[in-house]
This record gives sequence, C-alpha cells and structure tokens, in this order.
Amino acid sequence: MTLVALLLVTSCAATPRAETPPPAAADTLRPEVIEVRPHDPTAFTQGLELADGVLYEGTGLEGRSAIRALDPETGEVRRAEALPGDVFGEGITVVGDTIWQLTWRDGIAFRRDRATLAERDRVSYEGEGWGLCHDDTRLVMSDGTAELTFRDPDTFAETGSVEVRDEAGNPVQRLNELECVDGAVYANVWQTDRIVRIDPATGDVTATVDLTGLLPEEDSAGADVLNGIAAVPGTDRFLVTGKLWPKMFLVRFVTGDDG
Repeated sequence: MTLVALLLVTSCAATPRAETPPPAAADTLRPEVIEVRPHDPTAFTQGLELADGVLYEGTGLEGRSAIRALDPETGEVRRAEALPGDVFGEGITVVGDTIWQLTWRDGIAFRRDRATLAERDRVSYEGEGWGLCHDDTRLVMSDGTAELTFRDPDTFAETGSVEVRDEAGNPVQRLNELECVDGAVYANVWQTDRIVRIDPATGDVTATVDLTGLLPEEDSAGADVLNGIAAVPGTDRFLVTGKLWPKMFLVRFVTGDDG
C-alpha cells in the first residue's frame, strides 16, 4: 500500500458517522381541573374546537352524526346540522369561515359554512378519517395509525406526513382527535386516558397527559372513552370531554410538582 493510500484509509476511518440525536425526554403532565361544565351525554364526540366564543362539536355514529355550534359555558346547542344517515362523522376543524369535517370509512370530507354549518362542498380521500386540526398554515389529520398527514386547507390535497414516536422510538398508534396549538399537536390516544403532545416537525412525543379518573365513577355509567380536546385561545387552558360523557372539563395541563 502506498503512503497516499494509507493516509486516505486512515482519514476515512477516523471520520465518525453522523447519528440522529435521540428525542428529548417527554414531559409527564396531569390535568388541573378549573371548572366542570355540562356536556350532552348523547353526543358521541369526535371533534371539538373553540373559536371566537363558539364551541364546535362533531359527533359520530351512523344515523346520529352531526356538526353542532354550542355555548361553551352551558353546552346549549345554538345550531346543528345532521350528516346523511349512512355516514359516520369524525374530526372537525375551523379554517377561517370554513369548517372541515371528516368521516370514518366513507372517504368524504365535508367543507361547511362556519356561520350556518351548511355543506358547501365534498372532497374525497383515501383511508380512514379520525382527527383533524389546523395549525394556521395546513391541516393535520389522523387515521387511527401512528401517522399524521398534512393537507392543504383549501383543497384538502395531501402535502406530507410524519410518523409519531415516543421517546423510546416506538410508533404511537391509534392517534385520534387532534388539536393544533402553539406549534404542537395534541392527540387523544383512542381507548386510553392519555393525550400526547407532538412536535409535528419530527413526530416526537414531547409530553404525555394522564387523565385517568377525570370523569368521576358515579358519572361513568353509559359513558365511552375520552375524546375531545379544544384549546381556549389566548390561554393555557383546554376543554376536554369524551364520547357520551355528561360533563366537560376546563383544565390546565401541569406537572406533578405544580400546585
């Protein structure tokens, strides 16, 4: 081996390979209940969003799916629009004067007039629809897997995706109802009492909120799983509820050390 070749081999061997840094440790949070409010126990909550003092709720089940505008303090229905009887409604989000509403396995997204809730248009998509939120530039959609899909807020066309993983690098499956706030995505994890906070740029889970026992046992008869999270704009508070829950909770997400 020549001296030049030896120097080249030595140089290559001494250059370390770049490695992707591991995700930062995720925070563990709990809900601090500020107020308990009424919630319609017949509402199979699929989507929840608060905008300009109106609480919008999308509900599911065939023959019972709807989009509703509610008083966020009392739960009173101000306006409602039923979906076709053979459609299973899913997540919703507000984009300007529009509300987008997903369907579960029907492959249809409804574009609605925010003021009247009336249908303006329909677009088709592949796969299942679960949760939906808007981060001011794009839509973020879940489909029950560990993947979040990004979509154009005007056309609903897919623009990208990211896989969500916990701090151990494991995919976080069954991502459900979503809320976009302050650059993060909060997601209910279906059939659990957990909400995860996600960095949509990387897919990393940055916090887990344990809501075990939020709904008192005496109120749990006939109630289904936790589902529904709506940020209160301009605050650190959220409204959370569940499918067929008789109550809705105004909460802050705090660490175990916070009083």
